[in-house]
Order: sequence, then C-alpha cells, then structure tokens
Amino acid sequence: MYLEIDTPALVIDLAMVRANVTEMAKVAARNGVRLRPHVKTHKMPELARMQLEAGATGITCAKLGEAEIMADAGIDDILLAFPIWGEPKLRRLAALRERARVRVSLDSPEVAAGLGRLGGPPVEVLVEVDTGQHRLGRPPGRPTADLVAEIAAIPGVEVVGLLTLAGHAYHSRTPEELAETSRREGADLVATAELCARDGIELREISVGSTPTARHVAGVAGVTEIRPGTYIFNDASMMRLGVATEATTAARVLSTVIARPTPERVVFDAGTKCLTSDGSGSPDWIRVTGVPYAHMEFLNEEHAVAHLEPGHHGELPVGTRAALIPSHACSVVNLFDLAHGVEDGQVITELRVAARGAVR
Repeated sequence: MYLEIDTPALVIDLAMVRANVTEMAKVAARNGVRLRPHVKTHKMPELARMQLEAGATGITCAKLGEAEIMADAGIDDILLAFPIWGEPKLRRLAALRERARVRVSLDSPEVAAGLGRLGGPPVEVLVEVDTGQHRLGRPPGRPTADLVAEIAAIPGVEVVGLLTLAGHAYHSRTPEELAETSRREGADLVATAELCARDGIELREISVGSTPTARHVAGVAGVTEIRPGTYIFNDASMMRLGVATEATTAARVLSTVIARPTPERVVFDAGTKCLTSDGSGSPDWIRVTGVPYAHMEFLNEEHAVAHLEPGHHGELPVGTRAALIPSHACSVVNLFDLAHGVEDGQVITELRVAARGAVR
C-alpha cells in the first residue's frame, strides 16, 4: 500500500474528494441555498478552489491566518466565522479587506465596536446565535433580537444576517435525533430573523450547517447558506452519525504495524501526534480501513494500540501497512505539513497544508 510513502503519513483520495465536493454542491443547488464550505478542514487553497469550481459561492475560515493564506491564493469572498478582537488582528483585517470581500461573525457589541473603527465601507457582520451547543451566542428569539438591535446601532458595521453552528448535533444518537436537531437549527434562526424584521431590522442572510446537519437544514425554508467543512474528507465521527461510510472517507493516516506483543494486540506507528486524541475512548473512534475486526484501544504520542477479535489473531503481522480513518479529520490535517494525493492506488501529487498552524 503506497510503498513509496514512509509512514506515518497523511493520504488523501482525490477521487473521493471530488465526489464529496460534488455531492454537497448538489445538496445546496437542490435546496436553493448557497454553499460556503469551511476550509479549516483541509487548509489547502487547491481544495478550496475545487469547491468553488464545483459551485461554492465563497469560503468560511476560522482564523485570520487561514483567510490571509486563502486570499494569497486569489480567493476573494471570505466569511471569518470567529470574533475578531485586538488591534493586531484589526490591522490585519483592514489589510485583508483591501483584497477580498470579508464578512465577520460575532456575538458582542464590544467586538462590533472594534470592527466599526476600521474605517472604509461598513464591515458586514453576522450575529452568532446559540442554537444548543452553548459555545458562542445568545439564545434564539428575543435575546438575540435585542443583541442584533444593539449591534446594528454601532457605526461602521452592518448586520447582514444570523449565523449558528449546531455542534451539539455531533452527540445525536439516532438519525431521527440528528434530523430534528438540524431542523431546529434552521427554524430557530429563521424565527429570530422574523422577530428582527418586526423590530425594523431586515436580515438577508441565514447561515447554518455543519456536515452532520447540512443535508437536513438546507431544506428549511428561509435558510440562505450552509457551511459544512468535514464533508470534503469525512471521518469516523461522520461514519458514527450515519452521514458517511468507510468508502466516502477521503483522508486517512497511512501507518505501519511495528509490534505484535501479544496475539490480540497490534501497535501502529501513528499516535496522538498524527491522529489527535479527539474522541479518544469512544467505540471505534479510529477505524482501520478494511479491517473491521481491529478495534483501537488507546493512543500514546507515537503509538496506536488496537486489539483483534478472536479468530483474527494471526492477521496484521509486523510490517503490515494500514490506512487509519481518524475521529476528526480537521484536527488531523493540521498535524501534517503535506498530504499525499492518491488516485486509483497510485500516488499522483503532494499537497502542502498551507494554512497549517494558522491559529491567529
């Protein structure tokens, strides 16, 4: 398996990437919403351009550093889905606005006031709403409507819409629970926007959607934009939620069995420094591609330790190469300088993870 690649290594199936990109673009088109994928998953301008060429109307970034790298690559429609605070970041944002259309999400008048001091055309902002994750934002309805009114009164900013991330959908236990969480995500924002309209503030953007919820929430009347990210690669978490299969996972960590201390124990050469500890301990939080009888037990920094089911103890000898499907593709990609692009069993290119470590 890709013997020319030394392990551990990040391997990306480009044919599956194209298929995933095309499928989500069709979801957006079928429901009449815009697709603005979150590039924190892949951090590669080449893949962002692939998404745009397939129909995405812009991109979403988590941090200014990501946005700057994407703008360097010629991408000029960016949503910064993160509050921008502090003079160093405001100076960088001002420079970025000179070469790209940039919107910013926020959930406080304090952040809005900083943006308002930038000068030039008003900064377009989306007010974040807490639809259940309890991270950023006020609850839907009157608490958010009051916040929108307060921010709209600040000179130098223009409130253009509402934004949310239903991160709690990742904890869904059934497809029905996931679908209902997704529906509520969209319905809560639409109802809040209607309340803002009654207050005299018309909002034209309702921006929603993680990968688990995107296919459901895209169909909620009034939603204008979805922002999935993980879908381009998928991962073991998406498999658990039923929105991906092993076949549709495109980013894997190529690893080698370096020890078989007992008949049932298998040790791979990729630990938390390649796979992260996200999801650690949950059943099959890391999958061994094509080996359903291998179950990951734990990771150390440089080791992944799995056990084999009875009846398979003679398999996966030392030297076996295996592709590990991570729990969380976004975090894993950020651990590698480059990825090996493969297709039809052949290594065809290398992709630099250009925005790796762009955390500021």
